[in-house]
Amino acid sequence: MPIANPAATAPYATRAEESRGRLFKENESATRTAFQRDRDRIIHSGAFRRLKYKTQVFVYHEGDNYRTRLSHSLEVSQIARSIARVLGLDEDLAEALALAHDLGHTPFGHAGETALDACMTEFGGFDHNAQTLRIVTKLEHRYARFDGLNLTWETLEGLVKHNGPLIGPGRSIQDLPRAIVEYAETQDLELGSFAGPEAQVAALADDIAYNNHDIDDGLRAGLFSIDDLMALPLVGDVFNRVMDRYPGLEEPRVTHEAVRELIGTMISDLLSETKRRLEAAKPASAAEIRALDRPVAAFTPEMTENNAALKSFLFQRMYRHYRVNRSMGKAQRIVRDLFALLHQAPDQLPPEWQKGCDGPGGFKTARRVCDFIAGMTDKFAIEEHQRLFDLHDPRA
Repeated sequence: MPIANPAATAPYATRAEESRGRLFKENESATRTAFQRDRDRIIHSGAFRRLKYKTQVFVYHEGDNYRTRLSHSLEVSQIARSIARVLGLDEDLAEALALAHDLGHTPFGHAGETALDACMTEFGGFDHNAQTLRIVTKLEHRYARFDGLNLTWETLEGLVKHNGPLIGPGRSIQDLPRAIVEYAETQDLELGSFAGPEAQVAALADDIAYNNHDIDDGLRAGLFSIDDLMALPLVGDVFNRVMDRYPGLEEPRVTHEAVRELIGTMISDLLSETKRRLEAAKPASAAEIRALDRPVAAFTPEMTENNAALKSFLFQRMYRHYRVNRSMGKAQRIVRDLFALLHQAPDQLPPEWQKGCDGPGGFKTARRVCDFIAGMTDKFAIEEHQRLFDLHDPRA
């Protein structure tokens, strides 16, 4: 018998014991729910371990204290679990989605993704959400009976649709990334509806963690100052309150206290608005939440505006800072060089990656090279570039 999660008390929580199952049928665990097994498989995957050396803004060698995709994913999962617990949702599903949401990212953050997408223009493009689906359904080779992780339908649905419906008026399935289209040909993830409540919570937990922790990293790197943040709504108020509360407190402690308060404020706002929407909609199940015409997990309009202002500030002052631009320019050159060489010379791929190629310049070769590069860490990509392009590097 499938195990239920007794903590998922809300009627609209996704029920582990009522999961739609896995693509490859397996015996139920006697000790773990279906979503706990999903979470554990994600944590034990090679793709999850590699997040340690995949960065968001700063390349791995720029400092040990900046966040990586791994530390970010752990922070998102903590926030997602906290929110899910208060709402009576399934914490394990929210955690699984939070831990897996960045698995498909390339090395070097969004700069690497932009470069790889450009390389793949004639071959279906590249999208990190679609790549996450490829990883958990195809690219992880750990189990005897199947490729991928054989996750539950609910986890796959949440990974694909965490930002909302993918098809609808003006958007057909053929407009979606190739990996999602291919999977949808045999498995219905109900792409025209919203994801379940746990996926919606995990998506907003990502926003909360990303924005606030980039404040911390940006200040640490000297890309902007606390004074620069003072004009931002909410952010400036919080920093002022912390400095008034603790006169003379050193800047790193001020930053930590302010970021703590900002995260707590955003979580409280999210809970307030989500509870209001749930009370208005009165969903009796997760299926009814999927069928609604708007998400139930949301910020208030005021907090949405505050978040937009913070994102705009970070984009201009951090993600487009000349130091970051220089670093990301080098990173994009590495991705472009690797793709150009390996696409035309697939015999230089490791033997296991040559399988499935269709010769120099081929469509299937492009897909294999793309998967190979997307799975690299920053560290490995830099070293592989040196091995392939530096005549004085003795490593093959």
